[in-house]
Amino acid sequence: MATHHFTPKVYYTAIGAHEPVLHIESGDTVLTTTVDNAGYDATDTQITERGNPQTGPFYIQSAEPGDTLAVHFDRIVPNRSIGRTSMTVAPNVLDPDYAASEMPEGGRGLAEWHVDVEKWTATLMTPETQLGELTLPLEPMVGCFGVAPPRGQAISTATSSTHGGNMDYRGFQEGVTVYFPVFVSGALFHLGDGHAVQGDGEIVGTGIEISFDVQFTVEVRKGKSINWPRAENSDYILTAGNARPLDQAVQHATTELLRWLDELGLEKRAAHTLLGQTVEYDMGNVFDPAYTMVCKIKKSILRDIGIM
Repeated sequence: MATHHFTPKVYYTAIGAHEPVLHIESGDTVLTTTVDNAGYDATDTQITERGNPQTGPFYIQSAEPGDTLAVHFDRIVPNRSIGRTSMTVAPNVLDPDYAASEMPEGGRGLAEWHVDVEKWTATLMTPETQLGELTLPLEPMVGCFGVAPPRGQAISTATSSTHGGNMDYRGFQEGVTVYFPVFVSGALFHLGDGHAVQGDGEIVGTGIEISFDVQFTVEVRKGKSINWPRAENSDYILTAGNARPLDQAVQHATTELLRWLDELGLEKRAAHTLLGQTVEYDMGNVFDPAYTMVCKIKKSILRDIGIM
């Protein structure tokens, strides 16, 4: 197991089988940085094109199609003091008549926030609104990340699918382990699009967009095949479905969680009964071409019935 310090020099706005920037082994740790959604770095200088530019891809030795790649976020921290957000809720999450006649003047606009990692806060600075200097606690999360998709595709970082991508789920925070199906040799892991804070759904099309210092550790699970991204934290196991319409995303996420319970040894009738009364859903992105729905269950419940 090795630790790699990697400084990006190239970024991609599609997740695909690009030339790897670094070869690492299962069990290795990487310390690196990301730019924000518009390509601005830690000095607030635009160094690459906008559109959720990704750091990577990282080639993980021994990862082959049919395996699972586990990525643990050891540390994700904003590395500058300025973050930006859009200021207008997306029309697709509003009633059409409201979206047509009652939207704020001035278009989407941008608000600037002062991000203080010492105080662990984000404070609204401009423009002036009735919110004044609204201050929120930081909840850093990675908005867009994943592995190279199947069939030689390069999929825009504007959207998401089985490979991960732009899911914008606020639960993808420090301490979480995320699992991806491996479609190509080396998996080719990408990540970017850091948010200092974001509400459920990313309904204005942004979180507080900011660049990050990131540390992650990878593990290849040989011969373990999954269909959709999975994750776990100290309290939950969860699955992510990415699709549009939203009901299709719900179907993917729910089905994947049932598959996971089956793998843990719970027979189907028991699994269906259990989820019927204990399942929880979180809304990821509902702004981009594919929506994200997360289906989850408390680990404490699984421990109580003896399967975890």
